[in-house]
Amino acid sequence: MLNSRLDLLTDYPFQRLADLIAGVSPGASEPIVMSIGEPQHRPPAFVAEILAAQAAGWGKYPPMAGTPDFLDAAVGWAARRFAAPWLEARHVLPLSGTREGLFQISQLVVDEARPDKNLILLPNPFYQAYVGGAVMAGGMPVYVPSTAETGFLPDFESLGSDILARTALAFVCSPSNPQGSVADTAYLDRLVSLAREHDFVLASDECYSEIYAKAPPASILESCTRLGGGLRNVAVFHSLSKRSSVPGLRSGFVIGEESLIRTFTRLRSYSCASMPLPVLAASAALWRDEAHVEDNRAQYGAKFDLADRILGGVPGYTRPEGGFFLWLDVGDGEAFTRELWRRSGVKLLPGAYLAKPGADGVNPGQAYARVAMVHDLATTERALTAIRDLIAHRSAVAAQ
Repeated sequence: MLNSRLDLLTDYPFQRLADLIAGVSPGASEPIVMSIGEPQHRPPAFVAEILAAQAAGWGKYPPMAGTPDFLDAAVGWAARRFAAPWLEARHVLPLSGTREGLFQISQLVVDEARPDKNLILLPNPFYQAYVGGAVMAGGMPVYVPSTAETGFLPDFESLGSDILARTALAFVCSPSNPQGSVADTAYLDRLVSLAREHDFVLASDECYSEIYAKAPPASILESCTRLGGGLRNVAVFHSLSKRSSVPGLRSGFVIGEESLIRTFTRLRSYSCASMPLPVLAASAALWRDEAHVEDNRAQYGAKFDLADRILGGVPGYTRPEGGFFLWLDVGDGEAFTRELWRRSGVKLLPGAYLAKPGADGVNPGQAYARVAMVHDLATTERALTAIRDLIAHRSAVAAQ
């Protein structure tokens, strides 16, 4: 059964990218990889210091539910950041990487004995863990366009009541990956109300919430405060990978009502390794510190300022509101990615690999390429200049 479900999934985007450029030599002695969202900024020095100081913890099995110190830090950060003083430790579960939790939540929500309640709504384009978890749990994905026409956020309200009545789970991501759009409070309030009206779980992926250009992005937690009802029908995911540039630490958490957290803990007790004690200690320190987050955000801001200067006059360029990706309209993401690799040794990710064709047969990511702005300024400048030059070259050829 699991193998047959796995067959329903396409190859992972990075495997598709490897196949796309197979046999194509990069046009540079030192290629620049901007296809993967792997933060490159140096994490704060205290991370290594804490891991070393807590080394004895590697010899112990850690508690699945985390330590009191970690829970205090996670709850304290979320309560401060999103004005949710009512949060408590019983609402939080640590995750060994938020991707793990985003994959697993479908297993908690989808009941195979309820074919009348097995739909999982996904923004399209989407983060691959969403669809992987949906399919492997026996759910039926429903791809909801997240295009320029919808502000690059899914319009779940436009779905018919018959679809919403059959929905078990819906994913939303703000700032969105890959487009970088930020949902406003009215949008989030409507989503929470919709989830409660039709009794589905709203999974809010907020892993890019601390990387933004202007105002701090809102959270579903703030909607819960405004609307009342506690954490009913919602699950909120946060991560240190992007916020603190520690993707290798594999540290995040999920917030939900107590019954959901208990069920999540039971599932993870059987299926996953708990977060090691040294990692829990380092994570707690990171959640309590904001200075490194402000520095991290400033570094990304400088790179987007650079993008404004280099690509600002290029059709298809828009500076995102949040996150660290450019969602660049290049006409044909696959063709552009392959040619850029051949000419300049800069590796992007075709947008089509992050999306599914809609009912009209059109893939909403087909025209785009995703650019991960994770390198230092000098490297980023070389890559963006190569992108601009190829766009100009293709425009000149098309005009002949």
